[in-house]
Amino acid sequence: MKLPDIKILDEKDKTLRMISKEIEFPLNQEEIQLINNALDYLEISQIEEYRSKYDLRAGMGLSFIQLGLPKRIFVISEEIEENKFKRYVVINPKIISRSEELIYVGEGEGCLSVNREVEGIVPRHARITVEAYDENGNLYEIRVREDMAVAFQHEIDHLNGILFIDHIDENNPYKNRHLMREI
Repeated sequence: MKLPDIKILDEKDKTLRMISKEIEFPLNQEEIQLINNALDYLEISQIEEYRSKYDLRAGMGLSFIQLGLPKRIFVISEEIEENKFKRYVVINPKIISRSEELIYVGEGEGCLSVNREVEGIVPRHARITVEAYDENGNLYEIRVREDMAVAFQHEIDHLNGILFIDHIDENNPYKNRHLMREI
């Protein structure tokens, strides 16, 4: 497998703080190519052999803003069994419902744009329902929970110029942990 040629912006890049604009259909060739390249990159990053070969950090999601394009689209590649992936293309997403229950990732969230360890918890809703379009312009609704709910909320934050580190209280990085469930 060949690593796609994509450049992921670093957290210091001000582009990441932009609010992404809605995408219009049909998608252009550049957008379609970027969707495929981003998904291929994510899958390669999750396969140990390639991660070592290309010196990558594993990632499961990328938003277009991380690739320098402030458009409301992100992709997620979920490993459902060893080296087998389920692909999500999420365009112009809107969270239409969310659980009251809050969760956090015990090991801490990570981001391909944040190239450092960050201590602390990021409160996320345990379950969310998202309305979005696929790459063909078809409207769909998806309900996600646990890890996938975290991933979707993380990527939607990117579309609004928010990084996961913005949710962490620097003075008390584990603030209110007792009010949430660890996953």
